[in-house]
Amino acid sequence: MRLAVFVSDYKITVDTLDRLKAEKLGIILVGNGVYHTTIKENGNPSPLLKKSANFYVLSEDLETRGISSSNISGNIKVITYSELVDLIFNDYEKLAWL
Repeated sequence: MRLAVFVSDYKITVDTLDRLKAEKLGIILVGNGVYHTTIKENGNPSPLLKKSANFYVLSEDLETRGISSSNISGNIKVITYSELVDLIFNDYEKLAWL
């Protein structure tokens, strides 16, 4: 199964994602979930970014929160809403929202 997970909160724990099994996992950071891209805890990136997954972040949500795409981790692809629609219809067969 190809699963895309929307993460809209910074307070999500990795434990929830560990229970999800997928042959292809995509994590889409939206809303306050975009803070996972920049906030460091004790100098380390968010534990979420250590998952084996494809990471995406909505450019509009970054801009709304004043975060520059040049300040995010290199393993995260910045996408627009139209690119998100393409991902949903072409790359993933199941969606979840956390």
